[in-house]
Amino acid sequence: MSEMRVLIVDDEEDMRALVRATIEIANDGLMVAGEVADGATAVEFVRDEHPQVVVLDHRMPGITGLDTARRILAENPDQAIVLFSSYLDHDVIVAAQRIGVRMCLPKDHIRHLPDALWGTEGS
Repeated sequence: MSEMRVLIVDDEEDMRALVRATIEIANDGLMVAGEVADGATAVEFVRDEHPQVVVLDHRMPGITGLDTARRILAENPDQAIVLFSSYLDHDVIVAAQRIGVRMCLPKDHIRHLPDALWGTEGS
């Protein structure tokens, strides 16, 4: 099995820790490349570090997850992004799919995150 480097983007430190623990416990080739607390920093991190997948919260101060995804995908259309949010209504999901986000996962389904990350490969 290959290795997959993941960037965690969430403004809440406890949620970043929970996502990190979920990824590390899965321990099937997933590894945390980094954690950032806002969209602007995420864009820079992706530009510099090239993680395979970005786990991206939607509601954050400054630029939203969708705007962050839009900026990342404008520079790298093949970047895999999982929008991981408590606020996934129909409009957010449709907008995410339209701009090229690979998957939307509600935060209360965190146990599915490792499978979701692997599901972004080649899609």
